[in-house]
Amino acid sequence: MPRPNAPGSAVRRLENGLLAIGTMRIDLARREVTVPATTNAATLLEFVANTRNGFKAYESALTVDCNATSFNAAMLLIGLDPGHARVPTRHFDPVAPTGDLIELFMEWTADGERRHLPVEQLLFDRRTNAPIPEGPWVYTGSTFLRDGVNPVRYMAEMDGVLIGFVHSPAPVIENPRAGGVNAYGSVIFNENVGLKPGTPVTLTIRALP
Repeated sequence: MPRPNAPGSAVRRLENGLLAIGTMRIDLARREVTVPATTNAATLLEFVANTRNGFKAYESALTVDCNATSFNAAMLLIGLDPGHARVPTRHFDPVAPTGDLIELFMEWTADGERRHLPVEQLLFDRRTNAPIPEGPWVYTGSTFLRDGVNPVRYMAEMDGVLIGFVHSPAPVIENPRAGGVNAYGSVIFNENVGLKPGTPVTLTIRALP
């Protein structure tokens, strides 16, 4: 996996034992990463979050202010281990991924109040007429492509995706539940949350015991 000190992902030490990579803040004691994001003008979804300038924004709920290599470096710093992962072998892999457990939530300010919401609430499944079930996510770390012609390429960086839910090999974090498979056209951005496109939010990724 890309190392924490890989080019473009320099680690800075802050006060009180905190680290930073770009706009990400890494709390080693709490084993969590916070990063600014904005909501996308997307309806049909296949991903929760894409990278800065990632071309999958048209089917992602959030754009996160970082690249995939830096994001993965932050995951390594909070102790997530790609050696524990079973990465999907293809898009819509029927076998659910496994890996170290994570919770994802977001915060934003509306009408002078701070709102807090699990990321699952953004994903509305029209098959059940409800958001997808809440529960832990898994760190897979994405995967590398080696074709004998091109240099080794990091798939999360190539596709510009960070968090997915349809069992894809590209994202760094995936959904371990079965409901996302063959969900294209069924899962949409949950307008009931009240987040308009372009709304600034803070995304938190927290490692679970």
